[in-house]
Amino acid sequence: MENVSPKVTVVVPTYNERDNLPKIVELLAALKISNLHVLVVDDNSPDGTGDVADKLAVDGPIPVGVLHRTVKDGLGRAYVEGMTRALSEDADIVIQMDADLSHPTTAIPAMIEVLTTTDAAVVLGSRYVEGGATASEWPWHRKALSAWANFYVNAILQLKVKDATAGFKAWKADTLRAIDVASVKSNGYAFQVEMNYRVVKKGLRIAEVPIRFEERTEGVSKMSLAVQLESARVPWKLRFGKG
Repeated sequence: MENVSPKVTVVVPTYNERDNLPKIVELLAALKISNLHVLVVDDNSPDGTGDVADKLAVDGPIPVGVLHRTVKDGLGRAYVEGMTRALSEDADIVIQMDADLSHPTTAIPAMIEVLTTTDAAVVLGSRYVEGGATASEWPWHRKALSAWANFYVNAILQLKVKDATAGFKAWKADTLRAIDVASVKSNGYAFQVEMNYRVVKKGLRIAEVPIRFEERTEGVSKMSLAVQLESARVPWKLRFGKG
């Protein structure tokens, strides 16, 4: 029987990323991973990112699907919808990555390798393991906030990972089903934490591979005070609440 490569779907949420999206698709295509698909989840971007995605779906270098959302209600919601769609389309591996070029596509083969050859349920692209790095352009207070956030989350939830707020991950489809991704409610960085917490609660293993995180080159960061406050609150809700 012929050995079919696992279907890998990269879920990329977008909001005003018309310049970055074609670059990401080119970088993913350059990896030459067989059976690699991209699912763009566009939140009705005013800059026409959705149209760019539709064009890539027609003539892009690898298969591109597009999920057009009419409500902009946060990164977590976009990921949940995208992951749910990827599962319904029989993805074996689902990769989540941001559209701002901060996540190095070159780490994907190593993430898939760990996912398919070990008992890892999910693999994080990690800034804080040996060999990883945060963006050199980050000011000290941004680095301190990120390091503190990881310490804070781990102190409350005992996740035992170095980069608890990482947004670049490779998931086994079975893991996403086991943690019932469709029912995850949080947004922003809290979404990453809640997903990890559900994995740990199920007794499954999280692995980390080093990445060098880059500052976004185009467009505007989407970190708001509301997102920061939710990120501070959610670990306690997970630890002591209905989570």
